[in-house]
Amino acid sequence: MSYTSPSTKILDHIVHLTPPGSVNEVSRQFRDLGFHVLPGGTHAGGLTENALVILQDGAYLELISFTHPASHYPLGSPERQKRDANPWAWKEPGWIDYAFLGSSSTSISELINSRAKKDKSRIRYDPEVDGGRERSDGKVLKWRISAPSQDADRGLTPFFCGDVTPREWRVPLDPPSNAEHPSGVLGVAYVRILVEDNDLSDMKATMTSIVGRSPVSNTSRRATWVLDTPRTDVAGGKPRLIIGVPETADERWTLKERGQGIYEVAFLVNSGMKAGQAWTPYGKIVWVKG
Repeated sequence: MSYTSPSTKILDHIVHLTPPGSVNEVSRQFRDLGFHVLPGGTHAGGLTENALVILQDGAYLELISFTHPASHYPLGSPERQKRDANPWAWKEPGWIDYAFLGSSSTSISELINSRAKKDKSRIRYDPEVDGGRERSDGKVLKWRISAPSQDADRGLTPFFCGDVTPREWRVPLDPPSNAEHPSGVLGVAYVRILVEDNDLSDMKATMTSIVGRSPVSNTSRRATWVLDTPRTDVAGGKPRLIIGVPETADERWTLKERGQGIYEVAFLVNSGMKAGQAWTPYGKIVWVKG
């Protein structure tokens, strides 16, 4: 019996952070943008809570916030130490991270680290850790997280989320109306990440080790990979991951103010629906006609 390694290029979800305690507010903001938002729940440990925007391609947006500001927890308390150690604790609000679909049975970190060693790229992933959350209906979800070893890589390179409980518990695509949006959004068109000029070639090598293949397009200014989604082609196209250097004054300002990471997320929409650009209070959105 032949063994096939799991894919390491399936876009699972994209994370959008807002200030502590703001899940209801950001849910309203995304509804105003034309998204159908579902309640999520509180994560194991109680530090964060979320709401979800589920897309027809099977990927989703995680609208997350910390339940309380850091000052809510006494200095030196175990709760404060856990909050300060959270990889998103020091992130500015907006698009902060993204996940690829992982595995509950195969170590994604070992797979990528082996590739990176062979490729001589610098990326390393930590051993898997358990995660989960309780849904608002009381159902307890469990998963395994594979995350990059260096905090500086978080948000630049994906973490992996491998379901232990059924993925449909975490991403309820049934009923189909959960993934139907007034804006006509079908799925993710691309995720675009900004990096410094002198980091681009390093990031190209890193992402090649993670995805498991070379970019489909590669210039001195940007590189593009084609990803899959859990329900690939349902939305009419595969998402792209674009890593590049700033090309406009706004992009240069954003890189300077926010640091390297996700600059914008583009969505495929039904023909005749939205086009152009929009902004959450903290992040840029692009509408791309399918």
